Amino acid sequence: MKALQIILIAITALSGCNKNAGVAQLTATDTIVKTKPMTDSLSYLALGDSYTIGEAVPPSESYPFQLTGALRNNSYNIEIPKIIATTGWTTDNLIAAIANSGITGKKFDFVTLLIGVNDQFQGLSQDNYKIKFSQVLNTAITFANGNTSRVFVLSIPDYGVTPFAGGRDGEIGPEIDQFNAINKSISLKAGVNYLDITAISRTAANDLTLIANDGLHPSGKMYLLWINELAPMVAAELKK
Repeated sequence: MKALQIILIAITALSGCNKNAGVAQLTATDTIVKTKPMTDSLSYLALGDSYTIGEAVPPSESYPFQLTGALRNNSYNIEIPKIIATTGWTTDNLIAAIANSGITGKKFDFVTLLIGVNDQFQGLSQDNYKIKFSQVLNTAITFANGNTSRVFVLSIPDYGVTPFAGGRDGEIGPEIDQFNAINKSISLKAGVNYLDITAISRTAANDLTLIANDGLHPSGKMYLLWINELAPMVAAELKK
């Protein structure tokens, strides 16, 4: 598994991992112009790994920024998202990074969480993931001021269908499903919102435009498919 991790790091170094066109080209400036004036702004915290930071795509095409743009276009005055995420992070890494982020005690209007692919990738135990995912989810709820309806967990995408996986989808896919069974069970028990984007991620097996140029991470077009499901879910909760 360490050898595979080294390959991933190498790929990361080499790569830097409009709606009708399939990719939402969003920037903070563009989306603010399209937003109807609102009195109060809403803060957004995105927690995760490479899938949150948007490895191998421009920041504007990452899912937190596409989500922000979609909400702004629907009259929600969303601030530029605060992102705590780095390629290669496991759940343990994310917990440590949050502790060192300097935002302890700060509250956000809503929080997204997507973490776990590197736990599987690095061969970490599912028992450890169960403990640590519960911990980071509780932290996310705290950042949302205890409001579970303002926390949104996304399932782990299946990178087994990407060229990087080298045809090992039969091995990787079932393991991803096992990790997702853990995060889904914990999320539903906690009462937060849960979005399964794993099935969407698997459509990349038949559409390479859904994969970034590094052959591993999602393209902006793939992230847009996630946002088509996530943005209405977030908007519905923000209306309450």
